[in-house]
Amino acid sequence: MNNIPTQRVLDKLDEHLGRNDYDSAEKHLLYWLVEARAVNDKRSALLFLNELAGLYRKLGKEEDALSVVSSALDLIGEMGIENNIGAGTTYINCATVYKAFGKADKALPIFEKARGVYENLLPPTDKRFGGLYNNMALALVDLERFGEAYELYDKAIAVMDNAPDGDLEVAITYLNIASAKEAELGAVDSDVIVREYLEKAITILDSHQEKDGYYAFVCEKCASVFGYFGYFLYEKELGRRASEIYERS
Repeated sequence: MNNIPTQRVLDKLDEHLGRNDYDSAEKHLLYWLVEARAVNDKRSALLFLNELAGLYRKLGKEEDALSVVSSALDLIGEMGIENNIGAGTTYINCATVYKAFGKADKALPIFEKARGVYENLLPPTDKRFGGLYNNMALALVDLERFGEAYELYDKAIAVMDNAPDGDLEVAITYLNIASAKEAELGAVDSDVIVREYLEKAITILDSHQEKDGYYAFVCEKCASVFGYFGYFLYEKELGRRASEIYERS
């Protein structure tokens, strides 16, 4: 019998993360992972492993993150759910961990598994493809497979152009393309095209109407990229927008 109060566990996790109390978040997830395993609730265990993978990736805990990824992939096999949507989401989370720790060569085959699941089960306009294609393209850039990466970025844009709040994801994709162009061509030769993509992203960020928590998150995510390319005033402006939204909430 499933005795794991999954939603309450996630709500409490959100409280810890909202306070940036990562130690408590980790202890909370580890406790409930043990409980889920004790009652053989594999679905809850897989959920908590996914959350731990994201937490350890955020904290830069490579050894812990890779251990959790291994456990999650093993659990998918034990459950026999290799071809369902939940497995696809887990594949993306696991692959993103590998990519984050400089293991794009290990990430890519797992992204391919996720792609196979999604393309088999989801309509091609599903918003989840935007995230998949973007993250997979980032791994391809690390492997210097730029042509394949740009094809996936184009696919991501095509999906997100027709999705709710998809314009913000398009802005992120434009910044990813700018970074890829610099990696491919070098700082000098890529300068003009990089600035074109930065300006496209600025247009979206400035014209987006719904200034909510997700907008604040995107502003924070994009700010450092603009700073990297020397747009220091705009980096500061995005930080200001995010802070104002968080202060109102």
